[in-house]
Amino acid sequence: MTDPKTPATRPANPRFSSGPCAKIPNFSLDMLADAPLGRSHRAAVGKAKLAEAIELTRSVLGVPADYRIGIVPGSDTGAVEMAMWSLLGARPVEMLAWESFGEGWVTDVVKQLKLDATVRKAPYGQVVDLAEVDFNRDVVFTWNGTTSGVRLANGDAIPADREGLTICDATSAAFAMDLPWDKLDVVTFSWQKVLGGEGAHGVLILSPRAVERLENYTPAWPLPKIFRMTKGGKLIEGIFKGETINTPSMLAVEDYLVALKWAQGLGGLSALVARADANAQAVWDFIATRDWIANLAEDAATASTTSVCLKFTDPRISDGAAFAKAVAKRLEQQGVALDIGAYRDAPPGLRIWCGSTVETADVAALMPWIEWAFEAEIAALQAA
Repeated sequence: MTDPKTPATRPANPRFSSGPCAKIPNFSLDMLADAPLGRSHRAAVGKAKLAEAIELTRSVLGVPADYRIGIVPGSDTGAVEMAMWSLLGARPVEMLAWESFGEGWVTDVVKQLKLDATVRKAPYGQVVDLAEVDFNRDVVFTWNGTTSGVRLANGDAIPADREGLTICDATSAAFAMDLPWDKLDVVTFSWQKVLGGEGAHGVLILSPRAVERLENYTPAWPLPKIFRMTKGGKLIEGIFKGETINTPSMLAVEDYLVALKWAQGLGGLSALVARADANAQAVWDFIATRDWIANLAEDAATASTTSVCLKFTDPRISDGAAFAKAVAKRLEQQGVALDIGAYRDAPPGLRIWCGSTVETADVAALMPWIEWAFEAEIAALQAA
């Protein structure tokens, strides 16, 4: 095989990491000049910034007025753990998992909280059939599998008259996918994902039903201070007005505000969804005409539009993990794609972040480079 021809066009931004994700287009540190650095987050300026972040989150995502929104420590993980440790145990639980982070929530509930949960799992590339789930139990699940490239197509199977709470890890879905708020009682995410914010902070959104549970149920286990959302049987409302449990980074908050305002300027959630959809479609159009690469998602209806996971299908490849790593390394050496190897627990392949801050032109420019790297690695195999 002759050496493949180097593509003529390069992505202007090679950052396709699935977290922290690409910053908003044309980002510069100058945009953060209004951050109240060296000021207390409890001062008027700090509280105002945090309250603005909460209200802009509500506006862009379309969160109902009676849902509480809080900024919490520990990224999305902290938000999910706060919800599980504070809410679970009041009634039977079902845990749904179709990727590594969902598996992590299963481990925490079964082995740490020691609840006798019903566990439903699907292999990478598939999702659990929600029609089989008993929503009169509390149900914990991820909306989008960041490491498996699959998502829920919709929330139609979740009944409006459910007795249990739905606890949804939406960290790689929020701001890129429509979330059915009436079907979700707890929603968590990190702004390092779709809006390309800085790490360490999580967002926790609670429905009135979740608040009612918090105020009327005390778990059997002790709660760390950092998880406590009630005092004297009442919700600590300040958490959901910008009075955070521990000290937030006002620089990271400013960065989030800049991204939220960018999103508003685009046209809000519908515009963000359209950008992610277009990015994913650029990948899907490419792989549809190649027989050596495919989507890890087995059903197009549940294919993720943010964390697009791909697998190599060429029969000449004997060691899939080594081949995929070599392709990713070759692309990084060329400076055209950074951090696109599959997640360590996932099947070998590539994972291309296609969230709303990524430009479709960059995704399209990357595709010929993937083919170039594939052909180069195949040539190397044949020469060995």
